[in-house]
Amino acid sequence: MPAFDSWTLETIRARGAMMNWIEESRFEWSAATLQALRHILESKTLILITDSERKWFETYILTTLNKTSNERPIIPIVSLDSLYPSFDSVSGGEMIDVIDDMLDITYKGDYIFWYVGRGDDKRADIAKRNDESYLWIMDEVFINALTLKSYDKKLDIQLLQLFELFNTSLSAALFGEVDIDE
Repeated sequence: MPAFDSWTLETIRARGAMMNWIEESRFEWSAATLQALRHILESKTLILITDSERKWFETYILTTLNKTSNERPIIPIVSLDSLYPSFDSVSGGEMIDVIDDMLDITYKGDYIFWYVGRGDDKRADIAKRNDESYLWIMDEVFINALTLKSYDKKLDIQLLQLFELFNTSLSAALFGEVDIDE
């Protein structure tokens, strides 16, 4: 069974020149994604958060991740907006603590945040406070996160390609085709 890093490299190269850009960031990708995959295999719920510009991507993830055509177990994923629709009115760390408490009670601590968006967006704050979060963060370098550029003209295509790679990685991890215990 191949290690996740080498499997990722082979998978990127098999997709052709369109995904070469990911190869440059594959170490960031591998570290962040490997941690997320481990959490998913531990049955943790993904709580998806995006900035307002990536709401379309949130919808795409939520409608695509558990399609029956994936032929794999259903992955528990919800959007933070569906759990707390008033999140945009939250201000200050104390209120974020209250939301964290609600999530801990609801999921008994078995959840991770998946944030996609700009690092300076206030919606990123709740995910950035948690060391186990899966971050696709823009315009900011953050520990154990994949860094993207919000001003890249190909950003939407890159997000879709990253999701395809994530979805393929998830299936490979679930079916024991890749070693995530490296």
